[in-house]
Amino acid sequence: MTVHAETRVIPHRPEELYALVADVRRYPEFLPWCMAARIREESDAALTADLIIGFQMFRERFTSYIELDQQNYEIKVKYAEGPFRYLTNKWRFLPHPDGCEIDFYVDFEFNSRLLQSVIETLFTEAVKRMVKAFEDRADVLYGRPAPRISGASATQS
Repeated sequence: MTVHAETRVIPHRPEELYALVADVRRYPEFLPWCMAARIREESDAALTADLIIGFQMFRERFTSYIELDQQNYEIKVKYAEGPFRYLTNKWRFLPHPDGCEIDFYVDFEFNSRLLQSVIETLFTEAVKRMVKAFEDRADVLYGRPAPRISGASATQS
């Protein structure tokens, strides 16, 4: 079992980040290790998507059911078929004074013990790179927000 949960605030609006994560067909343009994406079925409330992920000598295709709750800015991913024993992924995008609070959770296990052992050694760094890729993509699509200055005043020496 490999689990990662993360909450972070980034300076973009919840509706922007929701739209970015919901746009699965564009993942190969910016997401590390995502080589291809194909939407099998699509409605306003759900997607069925195939993703091909690749890392070094490994290349796997998997299918997920993706529930889209635009009103609450929530996305839930359920595993359908492929190399995993199971996969669960959840995104929530909450309004925050500094932009958006992202609540991200992923839990999965590969069927292959070899693949599971390889990914476990790299998992923390891989998830950080993937979350950063979404953040960088938001900056590209929606503009890089100006940094906020904290404190009462800024002084120069």
